[in-house]
Amino acid sequence: MANTASALKNVRRIKTRTRQNNFWRAKIKAALKSLSKNADKNKAQELLQQVQSVLDKAAKRNVMHKNKASRLVSRVFRKV
Repeated sequence: MANTASALKNVRRIKTRTRQNNFWRAKIKAALKSLSKNADKNKAQELLQQVQSVLDKAAKRNVMHKNKASRLVSRVFRKV
């Protein structure tokens, strides 16, 4: 266990960041899965915008690197 006050603060900070990162990763995974399972072309266009938004927000919050988010958006656009 942590011995100093600053180490305890770091433990609290890490727990908060981990919780936030896991939330965004789950949101990304769900968005990509919903898009891949959808067969309707019109619905896929709507979901495409939502997926792009989720990926951009995750990159903005440093959950993933901005280039990775950009790469995933590009792949999804090509697939649809």
